[in-house]
Amino acid sequence: MTVENAATQVDVLIIGSGPGGYTAAKRASDHGLHVAIVERDRIGGVCTNVGCIPSKVLIAEAHRFEIRAEAKVDFSQVQSFKKSIVDKQSNGVAFLLNNKLITTFHGDASFINEHEVLVKGVESNTRIEFKHCIIAAGSRPIELGAFPFGDRILSSTDALALDQVPDSLIVIGGGYIGVELSQTFAKFGTKVTILEGAEQILPGFESELIRPVVRKLQEKHVDIYTRAVADRMEPTHEQITVYFKEQENLRQVTAQYVLVTVGRRPNTDGKLGLDRAGIELADRGLIQVDEQCRTNIPHIYAIGDVIAGPALAHKASYEAKVVVEAIMNRRTKVDYKVIPHVVFSDPEVSSVGLSESEAKARSKEVITGRSSFAINGRALALKAGEGYVKIVADKETRCIIGAQIVGTEASNLIAELGLAIELGATLEDVALTIHAHPTLGEIVMEAAEAAIARLNAIK
Repeated sequence: MTVENAATQVDVLIIGSGPGGYTAAKRASDHGLHVAIVERDRIGGVCTNVGCIPSKVLIAEAHRFEIRAEAKVDFSQVQSFKKSIVDKQSNGVAFLLNNKLITTFHGDASFINEHEVLVKGVESNTRIEFKHCIIAAGSRPIELGAFPFGDRILSSTDALALDQVPDSLIVIGGGYIGVELSQTFAKFGTKVTILEGAEQILPGFESELIRPVVRKLQEKHVDIYTRAVADRMEPTHEQITVYFKEQENLRQVTAQYVLVTVGRRPNTDGKLGLDRAGIELADRGLIQVDEQCRTNIPHIYAIGDVIAGPALAHKASYEAKVVVEAIMNRRTKVDYKVIPHVVFSDPEVSSVGLSESEAKARSKEVITGRSSFAINGRALALKAGEGYVKIVADKETRCIIGAQIVGTEASNLIAELGLAIELGATLEDVALTIHAHPTLGEIVMEAAEAAIARLNAIK
């Protein structure tokens, strides 16, 4: 029998405990507000439990396996290590919330009206009255009608939970998740085929930037089909055949599993009951918000995957900080100019700000500078000499407005250039900053120096 508890009153109610949710909870608590957070699954949300963290563990383990060149991988040991990291991260978030005296409710949150939510738990229901609410409910993998999840059709969540390395895998979708998981399983010995509908894998990145990634995939015997649209499947007891159109050619490929990675859908439908709170939706089920992430109901906010923009954990965390400042009646608004985009491929790919082509499309006069990993001592010592750093600067002001990196540790190197854009730093600011030797960071400095040299040559 389900029991309904007495109503709980809070200053801020947060729906979802992912990076956006727990960041908002911590910030609001630090401001002295009474905060409650609702989580339907496990503390930490998708990112911590079935997304960012476990996928990066498998990526790292696949890289270590490749370096050791072992004859056979003990995948149960890999999964056990992954679980230990996920547990540590999830428990760490739970400790953080408890330490901040944030009340946690486990169950499904459903709006009753614009000031109340009902949390339906396993044994009891709790009604929560709030002054402010932050919806950070996250997203889930998109399911294709012709390829429903189940049996041999996997979502990214399913793929991360496999107890054995597949013999073969067809990946529908060559974006971030598709490429990362394709490369991971290929390193473990899986025969992988990627089907991508766009002109290239990792659409949105400049083609030159992803060429090293394509080469690495091909070295692992990954077959890549672009402008390829999966049409239908034909399963058998042990395999599944996918029929697809590739540039007007009809083809087929057979594998043990199919992994569908064509994007994510916001968790704004069903049980959440946004309509009962009068919250308006935009396209694709996303919640409409203003520059402070406020919905059409002034005291209700939305952040992360449920609003427009890239489905990135660090975007959600950033929005959480903006929202809490807005709740405290401080002047603030979102500015997405320096959100870094990172693919944990091999080699890694990252970008921030404007690419050269984007800047020119905006009629900006730009100067670029480029430096290679191949001439960097640290990169050569790591046997990671493939890749480059490219900096895009405004030709007149010499301010850095964008950067792209392909190479080892690109995910970390991009932070310096994001800060440079945020601060309005010039090429000289980066070039004259003393970078330790020998480090990969010197490649960033040398890219700035290359741009300065080009400017001087023009004069």
